Amino acid sequence: MRFSVPALCAMLACVSFAFGAAAQTAPPAADAPGTVHVFNGKDLSGFYKFIKERGRDNDPKDVFTVKDGMLRISGEEWGCVTSNDEFENFHLTVEFKWGERTWANRKDAARDSGVLVHSTGEDGGYSNVWMHSIECQLIEGGTGDLLVVGNDTENFQLTALTAPELDKNCGVYKPDGQPRTITSGRINWWGRDPEWQDVKGFRGKQDVEKAVGEWNRIECIAKGDKMTVILNGVTVNECFDVKPSKGHIQIQSEGAELYVRRVDVVPLAK
Repeated sequence: MRFSVPALCAMLACVSFAFGAAAQTAPPAADAPGTVHVFNGKDLSGFYKFIKERGRDNDPKDVFTVKDGMLRISGEEWGCVTSNDEFENFHLTVEFKWGERTWANRKDAARDSGVLVHSTGEDGGYSNVWMHSIECQLIEGGTGDLLVVGNDTENFQLTALTAPELDKNCGVYKPDGQPRTITSGRINWWGRDPEWQDVKGFRGKQDVEKAVGEWNRIECIAKGDKMTVILNGVTVNECFDVKPSKGHIQIQSEGAELYVRRVDVVPLAK
């Protein structure tokens, strides 16, 4: 089933989904009480690096660097920056834009990265690269998808309301849909183009993400076991019964150049 952007926005605006604070669409002020600037714009003191087959804080190719107030993630090697601290009940805001460089087996594929929250366990526990976690996907055409980066057990799972039809075996978020629980795989955001292809520069008809080189704002609001994802002011995905509901934040290096200028966490009341 296809919806126009205005119709969907109107629908989503009417759905509170019992998320309380998650219903807000405006970003928290930069100086909101208790704000944690996980990225301070100067260095990576709020994070540590982890790179596949290299381990922690071993980055000879400068995959992760800070310059001019931005974190540059080259994408050349697979890995992540991981927050030193764990977070729960929060409003996370990440501002990002894509660079031009792409690498290796994703040189001609859609630019790909992700913000992983509730990250727990060992570094590299998933595919020798990332902690097990819940992912807010950043990928051309699919930014706002929700993924379980888990171990195929109920320790890592989420439930979302989805349309009756699957999209390539994935659920598609629909505010008045039926609950679908996953312990692996993804729930696509509501406007993901059914004709999506894993090609560099892909853009779908209803994409909320801006063009390459322009800044985007993705927000992840986690309150208890509920989560809402907002992209450029539009609610694109929601889920509940999320496990776990606390952990580190990871930002991936996954074959595409990415710039990040803001990673802020505002605590929410329990």
